[in-house]
Amino acid sequence: MAPPVAGRPAPAGAANAPPRPLTGYKPFWARRLGVAPFLPMSRAEMEQLGWDSCDVVLVTGDAYVDHPSFGMAVIGRVLEGQGFRVGIIAQPGWTSAEAFRALGKPNLFWGVTAGNMDSMINRYTAERKIRSDDAYTPGGQAGRRPDRAAIVYCQRCREAFKDVPVLLGGIEGSLRRIAHYDYWSDTVRRSIVADSKCDLLLYGNAERALVEVAHRLARREPVTQITDVRGTAFVRRADDAWAREWIEIDSTEVDRPGRAGPPVNPYQPGARRADDEAPIAFMPGPAAQPQTQPQVRPERSRTVIRLPGYEQVKRDPVLYAHASRVLHQETNPGNARALVQAQGSSQGQGQAARDVWINPPPIPLSTAEIDWVFGLPYARSPHPAYADARGRHDGATKIPAWEMIRFSVNIMRGCFGGCTFCSITEHEGRIIQSRSEASILAEIEAIRDRVTGFTGVISDLGGPTANMYRLGCKNRTIEAVCRKPSCVYPDICSNLGTDHGPLIALYRHARKLPGIKKILIGSGLRYDLAVRSPEYVRELTAHHVGGYLKIAPEHTEAGPLSKMMKPGIAAYDRFKALFDQSSRAAGKEQYLIPYFIAAHPGATDQDMLQLALWLKRNGLRVDQVQTFYPSPMASASAMYHTGLNTLAGIHRDERTQRVDVARGERRRRLHKAFLRWHDPANWPLLREALKRMGRADLIGNGKQHLIPAWQPTVNGGYQNARRKNSTPPGKTSRAASSP
Repeated sequence: MAPPVAGRPAPAGAANAPPRPLTGYKPFWARRLGVAPFLPMSRAEMEQLGWDSCDVVLVTGDAYVDHPSFGMAVIGRVLEGQGFRVGIIAQPGWTSAEAFRALGKPNLFWGVTAGNMDSMINRYTAERKIRSDDAYTPGGQAGRRPDRAAIVYCQRCREAFKDVPVLLGGIEGSLRRIAHYDYWSDTVRRSIVADSKCDLLLYGNAERALVEVAHRLARREPVTQITDVRGTAFVRRADDAWAREWIEIDSTEVDRPGRAGPPVNPYQPGARRADDEAPIAFMPGPAAQPQTQPQVRPERSRTVIRLPGYEQVKRDPVLYAHASRVLHQETNPGNARALVQAQGSSQGQGQAARDVWINPPPIPLSTAEIDWVFGLPYARSPHPAYADARGRHDGATKIPAWEMIRFSVNIMRGCFGGCTFCSITEHEGRIIQSRSEASILAEIEAIRDRVTGFTGVISDLGGPTANMYRLGCKNRTIEAVCRKPSCVYPDICSNLGTDHGPLIALYRHARKLPGIKKILIGSGLRYDLAVRSPEYVRELTAHHVGGYLKIAPEHTEAGPLSKMMKPGIAAYDRFKALFDQSSRAAGKEQYLIPYFIAAHPGATDQDMLQLALWLKRNGLRVDQVQTFYPSPMASASAMYHTGLNTLAGIHRDERTQRVDVARGERRRRLHKAFLRWHDPANWPLLREALKRMGRADLIGNGKQHLIPAWQPTVNGGYQNARRKNSTPPGKTSRAASSP
């Protein structure tokens, strides 16, 4: 049966009770010690607070900024709100465990995260080159966290105090909860739960799971017995008696990839396929009875789906694509089932294999709960340890990520767009969790009254998407059983509410607050939704665009757009026409900044050429270009790794849809060069490609050409790509020059 969603009443016939509210727990005894101005980062701060120890010590790869846009600050304040004493170790030295002992032994558990960003994406570019800065470090200094920081930190915590439970969270853990393709090593790695040896992984926005686990550990319940919390993953021996309480079905019963080997008798105990490492799991009981008997559907809450094991998906792209499809099908908290995947033995031959168990996703927070989270007593600034001698956060002490969001407000969580290249949905879920208007207005006033340097301009009212505030399914029963990966692709679902009225009202009330001069919208806009509300576009253009507005069509061609699950370019054209019209009506000259992706799976060289021609026709010279970055667990990353379209059925024959994948540095550079067709540095590469593609007609000095035949030299002169005596545009010559 489907559990209730986001604190709403359970659908008819639901077996599960509504989730326990975050504020429904009896506070831990240490609440009497009061609220810390900042969560302590040293023993001296603990002593000032009257603490002899910490109940929880949080370890993060980011500098500690006590602000609700920083995940570790949220987790720390949520735990403090439950009465626990929480300390923070930020960006510790990782070459030994000494830095992890700075606050003493935690009474209850360690909480570990790599930070707001995946540590590998934080350090490496899409070309696998080391970045020169880190926005989450004072002064933007690079190199303050290790590669695969979540694994390293968990290991050091275990070394520091080996008998203290280790809980792992954050986006780095969320995106690696099953065996996953790792772009940086170009191989498939095990689940991070197995590699980090954490006791529990809390994936997604984990407040609900965290609060429950913390109180259970405070009651001295062994962490090994905490196996029933939604949004958690853990390792168990494959022969654990606990697992026998579950009804296990093979993932091929959910999504059939085709036979992996010769047919076998499915009722033979321990039946094996030729290329399987472990026996195929089949549903016991009614499913094994003769077909003349009525089939009985097992209770969903006690069903676990066995994915192909790590060794299988590592060597078989078809099974990898299949496992990715099943994982994404089981993400709706209303109907998702638990997943299990064998990870192999860490002790060598003769030892029992280990399974990673992944419980269904957490129930999203209700409006009252998310208001409580954002209303906690954040200091709204970096810890004083990062300030200079005069107490300022400038120069070498400035934290770039903090500077970017210090005057912005997050109004919602989640995204139902389902873009295959994006990690937001995998981490935050598809159900929008919106704050109340009163909560948002209170935060704006807090910025006005408490944040140093505020000039009256709010830089953003947004979130993962600017205009999904209070949008969602019209029918809660349908929402609880829906398995669509996107609510807006290929078209906007008829069950999706697209009323922008609450967001318009929020904008109007926010800009009327005393002391607020301007409110800008800095988050990306979902333009296919915006065109459903011309009033919203008029409101936006008249009051909330600072000259430029970011949107992300990503591409123009149907092939790559279908692999991204993005709308066609016609939707962009409709929005641009409405935006331009509304801007003129408001008496303003404003522009759209479109974002595009190069080298996305499904994009051919011809697709990129067509995109370049579209850019030229529309007079667009884009400077900020994103090359596809295969982040773990994203559907597009599975396409990149396997070359198969995981949005369609996966088979072992010609029915499987193959995907063109731009691999290798040269081809990825070419796709990026098409986006920056106007950059002379890209012209030699583009000339070579156009000739190879049979489109040399696009090389020349006329308006109809994409790139010129001449090439600037280092000293500011020019040369012709074919003849030394040719004349560049704007010059005259006695010798005729053909284009």
